[in-house]
Amino acid sequence: MTENGKRTATIKDVAAAAGVSVATVSRVLANKGFVRPELRLRVLEAAQSLSYQPNQAARSLRARTSNTIALLVSDIRNPFFTALSRAVEDACYAQGMSVFLGNTDEDPRRERMYLDLISAERVAGLIYSPTREAAEAFGESHPDIPTVIVDRVVSGVDLDSVVIDNAGAAYQLTTHLLENGYRRIAGVFGAASTTGQARYAGYMQALREHGITHAAQWATFANPRIEDGRTAAAKLLDLPEPPDAIIGSNSLLTAGALMAIRERGLTIPAQVALAGFDDDTWTTLVEPPITVICQPTYEIGSTAAELLLQRLADPTRSTRQVMLKAQLVARASTAPR
Repeated sequence: MTENGKRTATIKDVAAAAGVSVATVSRVLANKGFVRPELRLRVLEAAQSLSYQPNQAARSLRARTSNTIALLVSDIRNPFFTALSRAVEDACYAQGMSVFLGNTDEDPRRERMYLDLISAERVAGLIYSPTREAAEAFGESHPDIPTVIVDRVVSGVDLDSVVIDNAGAAYQLTTHLLENGYRRIAGVFGAASTTGQARYAGYMQALREHGITHAAQWATFANPRIEDGRTAAAKLLDLPEPPDAIIGSNSLLTAGALMAIRERGLTIPAQVALAGFDDDTWTTLVEPPITVICQPTYEIGSTAAELLLQRLADPTRSTRQVMLKAQLVARASTAPR
């Protein structure tokens, strides 16, 4: 409260008045990081109209060195992110750092809530798998702290990142099916991320190179959840000319596709083949075992943590974009026709 009894404006008030995130206000007021000129002007005008005065005590507190790393993943139920999170935690613990975990559920509003929280808290750095919306407007949304991007591609920013060649992996998996005699190859791709788009691109490239130009009816996008994969695969299997193979672009979508296939009493691979991404335990426990692209998931997480720790030790070092190799593991679910 001020001396005349009026409430003192906060940084959240400024963000609300300017129609931007708390992270954007923080960057403008600290004069750090990139903010579009029109957004910067809106923030400054809002701060002036509200007579905003930064809390110097809080600013000093936030400036202290922290031993906490923030990790934002899109869905902790996805075994890929479970393994990645374990790797990050192991690497950080070994260096005396703790990890704050946030699960965005591929929801941009939930993601923004966590980013605002990270901006307000004293975290040392961020390892982050952004939604497609955040990736497209990254300069306006992420907090001004050392950041490593994992599993996703963010254009136009100079940040450390760790990914696999998603387009190349999907190309390899689709080519494997084509070489084994499948021609009506469907794909269920994640709708909320750049990863799904990249895997779709690799899938389409392989089909085009084999002269298959009418694949649009067999490609679909879905939220990366088991039930959404099941629904998407069911619609594909109910087409007048159903696919003879289905690719799931993550383990949850692949599991959903398997449910849809079993509900229709279809035999794998005699009636429809099945393949996907991530070599999870269940993929070898079902009959027949599932062909997968095996990602080096633990290595992705540990490499991301290593890059962030290096950045904290030397903020001036050059950024690194690390692309790790994935491996095709062919099993009976895609046996030659």
